[in-house]
Amino acid sequence: MKRIILTGGGTAGHVTPNIALLPRLRELQYDIHYIGSYNGMEKQLVEQQGIPYHGISSGKLRRYFSLQNFTDPFRVLKGFSEANRLIKQLKPDVIFSKGGFVSVPVVIAGKKNHVPVIIHESDMTPGLANKLSIPSAAKVCCNFPETLSSLPQDKAVLTGSPIRQELFTGDKEKARAFCGFKEVKPVILIVGGSLGAVAVNNAVRKILPELLKDFQVVHLCGKGKIDEKLTGLNGYVQFEYIQDELKDLFALADVVISRAGANAICELLALRKPNLLIPLSANASRGDQILNARSFERQGFSMVMEEEELTDEKLLAAVHKLYDSREDFINAMNQSSQQDPIKTIIGLIEDAASK
Repeated sequence: MKRIILTGGGTAGHVTPNIALLPRLRELQYDIHYIGSYNGMEKQLVEQQGIPYHGISSGKLRRYFSLQNFTDPFRVLKGFSEANRLIKQLKPDVIFSKGGFVSVPVVIAGKKNHVPVIIHESDMTPGLANKLSIPSAAKVCCNFPETLSSLPQDKAVLTGSPIRQELFTGDKEKARAFCGFKEVKPVILIVGGSLGAVAVNNAVRKILPELLKDFQVVHLCGKGKIDEKLTGLNGYVQFEYIQDELKDLFALADVVISRAGANAICELLALRKPNLLIPLSANASRGDQILNARSFERQGFSMVMEEEELTDEKLLAAVHKLYDSREDFINAMNQSSQQDPIKTIIGLIEDAASK
């Protein structure tokens, strides 16, 4: 039986693609182990999947001044020692890393022990953790054609991001009943990320009276961001967060308004959902969502409106244009070269594990 170590943590985006690979890895009878931080959010997500979880020390490598910059290198060194010991003990055939700072010592220890390592970069430009990991990797998977030029030519593979297969099993009639929708109007799904997006929430709610003339609206607005004044409004439902019913809501949605996190937009591509992306402002991030969104715009998969451009008139016009042009976006997505990321990545894993 071949053994694989999966690693990655810090955010859900560094864990869920690993989880998406589990069913196929199990079909291929891999013995699967996961290395993450002691108590990171990845620990709970992975343990729910019933696979062995191994915690190691983890520190963040910051580009800015912080007193923790003086202590975290020691945590990273401890993490490397722990990862090295685990790899010697587990003797994996291959390691797959989804990134995040906890993955760096695992990747480096993997190379030190002559274990082939495959890493995945979600964003247009590699983050610091993956920049540190790339020299130790056999292959580097990515989501965007533009990223290929930022990676070593002999390592880079355009794969797309692994998508949870249950998202393809949604039932729109279940979603319609769940939302209490009675009318036969097209449905807009608004996704602001797990924490919600205040600017997007406010912009959508300001134009609700106009939107509801032609659409029904499902709004995933984030924890603590329900607007009680809008509860019970005909054709509009809001939820802080949805897990099990998300697949059904995607099936029901005709178009989607979303932030532009890499995994989120890869789900929209895989599900062929015409979308308007409102990326997180560069003032609040390193600007990766803007780059992600513009790539999807260039490929014909998405419309894009930056947060600073948001006005009532522009947003309403964009929604109508998106809906009216939805078939054009679906056709472009059908032509994407990223047809089956799981198959492509598993192929790389199998090839590496057999060497």
